[in-house]
Amino acid sequence: MKIKIVTSPQAALRTWRTDTALIVMPFRDSTRAARAAGLMAMRACAPGLLLAVQDDGEGFVSLVNRLFAGSASPFFGYVGEDAFAGRSWLRNAMDVMATRRAGLLAFNDGKHFGTLACFGLARRSWAQSLYGGPFFFPGYRGPCANAELSMIASGQRALAYAPDSVLLQMECERNAGDPDDADRRLLLERQALGFDGKVAVKALTGAARSELYARRRPAGLPARREANGIF
Repeated sequence: MKIKIVTSPQAALRTWRTDTALIVMPFRDSTRAARAAGLMAMRACAPGLLLAVQDDGEGFVSLVNRLFAGSASPFFGYVGEDAFAGRSWLRNAMDVMATRRAGLLAFNDGKHFGTLACFGLARRSWAQSLYGGPFFFPGYRGPCANAELSMIASGQRALAYAPDSVLLQMECERNAGDPDDADRRLLLERQALGFDGKVAVKALTGAARSELYARRRPAGLPARREANGIF
């Protein structure tokens, strides 16, 4: 696996191409990103390109969407600078994608056990079919974006899990990376509509059940909408 660590302006100067998997890693701490990327490349045991791009305040969702639009690859993945790779993480993930026609694969992040792709690998053709261009729904600012993606994949029976593909999320602070209330509210509103009709609402029951979205109810959200088990 090859590594490219670039600034945000540098990332915009070219189209990033690979005939295997492109994994993007937005980062703010260059030391952490370099360490995480080095370990991921050493333990990938498969070809691919890891593109680490400095986030100058654009935000994870917007930056990933821009990199998705400015790249070409059959598979597109997203990780954070807090990723800790296990051995053969990419090879094992690609083996699963080769044997299943899944749209989205959830890595074993040590937390969600396949119910939510906190770090994920998507088949580009599937991802392009969802929003007409962006990888994540652009209305989100944080991790509710990958929650929606996971719920759509689950509802379409297109979500795969690779338990032997370990990419731990090394959250060292309690509640690190929690979504804000606006994102939580948007996720529930969009879920109630089947994410613009992409899945049947009844198919979403129990999808992406995660403690990440169960800690508290968004302020002002009616209590009756907590029953879906996400918040």
